[in-house]
Amino acid sequence: MCWKPIRSGRSLLATGCVVVCAGGGGVPTARGTDGALTGVEAVVDKDQASALLAQDLDADLLVMATDTAGEFLGFGTADQQLISRAHPDALLKRYSAQFAAGSMLPKVAAACSFVRATGREAVIGALADIEALVDGSAGTRISLDANGVSTAAAGTGHGTSTNEEG
Repeated sequence: MCWKPIRSGRSLLATGCVVVCAGGGGVPTARGTDGALTGVEAVVDKDQASALLAQDLDADLLVMATDTAGEFLGFGTADQQLISRAHPDALLKRYSAQFAAGSMLPKVAAACSFVRATGREAVIGALADIEALVDGSAGTRISLDANGVSTAAAGTGHGTSTNEEG
């Protein structure tokens, strides 16, 4: 797929620009039979839009920056555990109910979709940790190379982990 915004994004990336796009906001539209754009009732899923854009731009890595250190099992409980690494199929099959439908589940689903479609990795984590997210030392990394779902106790920063097959 190569539509005008993708061509523009590729051109900007080729010149060394940092491209930030597919954020929230904007009005969903559709073309009518007369070709005119008309506003429609819809919700634009910015997480899925970001994953599709990264896929179309052949991104090496999809980084989904948010306000938490990554995805957690048991979020908000005394036993919460950071998911450090996960295979997309295992993550969604076993743990999708752990993620809030209007919050983290769309991020997880979009990241898993990107990984399955491209074979490349996705990472979800805190904007403040952006460099560590890219270098692989922070966040939740989703990869086809992962074996099940690995977790670490929140705040430990080391591999006290469980590994569960999907």
